[in-house]
Amino acid sequence: MAAPAIMRVMPDAPKRSPRLPPRWVVVSAWVIHRAIHRVSGGRKGLWPPKPNRWGTMRLTTVGRRSGKERSVILGYYEDGPNLVTLAMNGWAEAEPAWWLNLQAHPDANVELPGGSRAIRGRAAEGDEHERLWSRWREMGDDLDGYSTRRPSGTAVVVLEPRPARQR
Repeated sequence: MAAPAIMRVMPDAPKRSPRLPPRWVVVSAWVIHRAIHRVSGGRKGLWPPKPNRWGTMRLTTVGRRSGKERSVILGYYEDGPNLVTLAMNGWAEAEPAWWLNLQAHPDANVELPGGSRAIRGRAAEGDEHERLWSRWREMGDDLDGYSTRRPSGTAVVVLEPRPARQR
C-alpha cells in the first residue's frame, strides 16, 4: 500500500487570492459606512488604530478634473507623524479615484477620531515601501493574497503632515 501523498506549500509558490464578496457588496458596504458617518454628524464611522489593527479616517481630496472636494473613508495606521494607507480600491484592478486625485493634487485633509489635519500625500518607494507593506502584513488581512488581484500593484500611500505655512 502506498503512503499518502503529502502536499507541501512551497515558499515561493504564487499566492492565491482569498475569496471576495461580489463587487456590489463591497460598494454597498462603502456607501453604508459613509452614510453612518454623515448621519451621525461624524460621531460614528471613524476609529483609531490599535497596536495590531488599522483604524479608519476620512480623506478629502480635490478632484483632478472637477476641482471639487471628494471624500472617502479609508483604513490607516500611524507611522510616527505620518498616516499610512493602501491605494487598493477594494482589491479591484482600477486605481481608486482618491489616489488619482491625490497624485494630481497632493495637498489634502484627513479627519481622524481625534480631529482633523492637513496632509500631503505621496507613494512610498523602495525600502520604505517594503517596511510599510510588512507592517500592513502584520495586521493579518492576507495582504499578499489579496494583492494578487491587482496586476498593476498596490501603492502604499504616506500622508505626511503639511507644514503650517502651506495650509
